[in-house]
Amino acid sequence: MNRFLFLALLAALPLTAQSLDLGKGWQIAVTDFEGEARLDADRVTVPKPANPRVPNSHVAARRSSDSDGGALTLQFSNSWIAQLRWQDGAPLNLNPYLAQGTVEFDLNVIDLAHGGMKFKLGCGKDCERKIPFLFAGRELIGKGRQHLSFALKCFWREGDDFSAVNLPFTLEGTGSGEVQISKLRINKTGKATTACPDYRTQSVSPERLQESWAVDWWLPRHEAKLAEIKAHREAGRRVDLVFLGDSITQGWENEGKQAWANSFARYNAVALGFGGDRTENLLWRLQHGELDGMSPKAIVMMIGTNNTGDRLEDPALTVAGIKKNLDEIRKHQPQARVLLLALFPRGEKPDDLMRRHNARINALLPSLADGRQVVFLDIGRALTNPDGTLSKDILPDWLHLSPQGYEIWARSLDATLTPWLAP
Repeated sequence: MNRFLFLALLAALPLTAQSLDLGKGWQIAVTDFEGEARLDADRVTVPKPANPRVPNSHVAARRSSDSDGGALTLQFSNSWIAQLRWQDGAPLNLNPYLAQGTVEFDLNVIDLAHGGMKFKLGCGKDCERKIPFLFAGRELIGKGRQHLSFALKCFWREGDDFSAVNLPFTLEGTGSGEVQISKLRINKTGKATTACPDYRTQSVSPERLQESWAVDWWLPRHEAKLAEIKAHREAGRRVDLVFLGDSITQGWENEGKQAWANSFARYNAVALGFGGDRTENLLWRLQHGELDGMSPKAIVMMIGTNNTGDRLEDPALTVAGIKKNLDEIRKHQPQARVLLLALFPRGEKPDDLMRRHNARINALLPSLADGRQVVFLDIGRALTNPDGTLSKDILPDWLHLSPQGYEIWARSLDATLTPWLAP
């Protein structure tokens, strides 16, 4: 065949053969935490329910003219979750695109100083893949349209089936911001120019917590904890006990305050719990001084339930993150004995998806304990009803403890910690 004729025929192939233009054939849903609307006209505001849980949130979207590239703008303020979601089109078979495919679009970050952003792809039941973009997004504020190109594999994990993708893209905002997206397409062959986390190493790669609702207090809390440890040292007080974890551990300072005073204050204990933390965020904190300047006898660690809640991560990967934190503890505090706790039950009923997922993590944790320097303890039964359900008296939101729950937690640690902490 004549070479020029071949190229002409190739150019005449339908766009969908090599590139899927998501500007056609898909409905755009605009969502708030409590509502949803369709962007069928030039603009729409998500309506509020009669009794909103987040009354001061506002989410709206508008569509520019085709001459402007059909840009879509998402505006959100005080929002838990705001989304532009591509849906209700014919399911896409993206398996042939995985090897070299890219997701590409132009992004204009107009305002994100008090907000965050993620990109998502929905690939079926219990299959939602995301790319966090808070830190990178804030670097683009006021720089106009920027072309982003992600490898399609940024949204893929081993075992995923992309043969019938019904939610091919979601732009998600949190907090307050204004972001514009245009020229969205999925290319069968492309060059990725924008970095994304590797799901295989995310849990072991130290990183600050990348959430809009945490970014204003997370680093200041880290600095405050360093100051707390320094104050103990300068006052000549020995810190014998340290707790490491996420919001459940941070709760010792709130709902668990009385139980803490009764059980642990005499050891000059320090609670290094940060709401929202995953294994990689705790690892960042440990590598930035939170275990330095003291010499505790015992360290209690529980981390990983947010790896489940945020990305339903493969249990083996979460356990790898927990092990990495144990290794970091050994570097900084080799004399300390570590009480490694099983993740607490979550979700009201035993068949809750995340409860079952955490149980798979817990089943792997004993392999990290040697019974001497690292001891594994599962107190889940003390927090559940005989039939396996959870009580609102103990876990009011099926995740975080009440004051009664913290009393149970403290009592459950007594038999192990008291001998360790003896003079």
